[in-house]
Amino acid sequence: MCGLAGFVGPGGERALAAMTAAIVHRGPDDEGVYHDARFGTDIRLGFRRLSIVDLTGGHQPMETADGDLAVVFNGEIYNAPELRAQLEQAGARFRTDHSDTEVLLHGWRAWGEGLLDRLNGMFAFVLYDRMAGRLFFARDRFGKKPFYYAETADGIVFASEATAVLAHPGVSAAIDRLGIAKYFAYGYVPGPRTLHAGVRKLPGGHAAAYDLTERRLTVRRYWAYRMVVDDPPPGTPESWAEQLRDLLGKAVERRLMADVPLGFFLSGGIDSTAVVALAAQRRDPSSLKTFTIGFNEPSYDESGQAAATAAHYGTEHRCRMLDLDLAAETLPGLLARMDDPIADPSILPTHLLSRFTREHVTVALSGDGGDELFAGYDTFDALRPARLYRALMPGPMHRLAEAAAHRLPRSDRNMSFDFKLRRALRGLGHAPHHWMPAWLGPASVQELSQLMGSRFTADELYGEAEELWRTSTSRNDIDRSLEFYGRYYLGENLLIKADRASMLTSLEVRSPFLDRDVVDFVTRLPVSTKLRRGVRKWILKRAMEPLIPTEVLNRPKKGFGIPLSRWLRHLPPPPRAAAEGLGLDAGWLERRWDEHRHGRADHRGLLWSWTALAAVAA
Repeated sequence: MCGLAGFVGPGGERALAAMTAAIVHRGPDDEGVYHDARFGTDIRLGFRRLSIVDLTGGHQPMETADGDLAVVFNGEIYNAPELRAQLEQAGARFRTDHSDTEVLLHGWRAWGEGLLDRLNGMFAFVLYDRMAGRLFFARDRFGKKPFYYAETADGIVFASEATAVLAHPGVSAAIDRLGIAKYFAYGYVPGPRTLHAGVRKLPGGHAAAYDLTERRLTVRRYWAYRMVVDDPPPGTPESWAEQLRDLLGKAVERRLMADVPLGFFLSGGIDSTAVVALAAQRRDPSSLKTFTIGFNEPSYDESGQAAATAAHYGTEHRCRMLDLDLAAETLPGLLARMDDPIADPSILPTHLLSRFTREHVTVALSGDGGDELFAGYDTFDALRPARLYRALMPGPMHRLAEAAAHRLPRSDRNMSFDFKLRRALRGLGHAPHHWMPAWLGPASVQELSQLMGSRFTADELYGEAEELWRTSTSRNDIDRSLEFYGRYYLGENLLIKADRASMLTSLEVRSPFLDRDVVDFVTRLPVSTKLRRGVRKWILKRAMEPLIPTEVLNRPKKGFGIPLSRWLRHLPPPPRAAAEGLGLDAGWLERRWDEHRHGRADHRGLLWSWTALAAVAA
């Protein structure tokens, strides 16, 4: 887990130093630079390293012995030992002991772009092929490791974070107004767009090549999270459950590989418990270190359940509590460092959990991805009733229902009935292909139009979601929604949140559920194994029955939220000038804040997203 940066064109050592300084938190252990001018322009690579594997032999940038290839690489390749064995058998000679970075160099020489189809891991890398005269960029399938770039008049600039790209003098920091609108619509800016007009992000599952002779960038998709229709694995649901448990066990085993101390995030829910349970089968449970963040607000707190789960497996468990005072102390600095803003308030507990965990270990395994693979969210339950509602409820009656819901008393409890009802009705005013972003986003289309003083349409704001829905090979609403969750909610929100929250503390987070073999198997399973007779994540629960207590398997999903509605009444709003500087209606925002503070409305999503955006734009 590290940070990379570089560029083609002018800028020199000073520009590269500024870029790598912006990502020093990603790699406090080592740094390196590379320079070549073979194609009549500067080609510079910079690197900051967090040492995890092959502590003495993994220095980057790394070159082949003949100097024809050079690479900077952020992430981990979990099947590197197998790939290395194949390459050595084919004649490759390795100079490091067990560096996965060197596997990329020899793998590129042997397989070219076919290397991507063989990698099982999380990664973003830049490979310079001197003989071919090009730079090759790639990002892992879901986009767990970030990659930003900007095409300039003289070349291209790239880095692990947008802040580092913007540190180059040739990159403009101009704000993209549609990017702001989409941020409020989704809660994040869906790629390849970012908040900045001149900066793009390479989406997960994509690769790009930059031709150094023609100065041309070509981007392509090499993988997409799609459900496989009518091609289930051989066997029965019972055998699929056993196979899933075996694949998950192997995924956990791969992610236990490290040359530094390792631990586990534990919430008490099924996903993180499954990871701990499978690890406890493969290691002495007393050697496993588990970590939890708790809340003083009972409806948000899972620390008791996590402690009981840790006691069940016999892990070495630690917990830290989060309250308003700690939140107020942490928030300004945290949000200001989120260069690509995310309106997910769980960034705060995720960051504090990472900071707490980093006091004891350098790597942590998490349960990220389980809900997106196995239909774990409430919204999946809502799809069938939503179709019925849409068929029976005419527009005027729907508007009356919305008005009635807005008159219900407001509750600060986690996922309270009034909150879920208002969100559900907001989404039901749209076509099915807009349901997911409308249900999940912090602001409605009408609110956005008022905030920005421009009339937006749902098609304009949610175009990415509509395109994904329309091009799905499945006609099933659950399959299509799983694809949205995997591509956007997970890839553009949760994984970026986890990366930023953890890397600000120099902690590497690994996600066994996103293992290549696990995902390829699960996408072939019929939708009925994921949501079965009202039971979400049925196949995962069936798979883990022998290893997880029944009360954990049957525990309702709580999520990793914070008491946001209540806290916002006590936190100061961003200054008026921040809204005016972005062309937003400052008076409208002040009225929304006043309504929320006095309990006349629940604007938690809108106000939090504005707080996060203002911190980044300051």
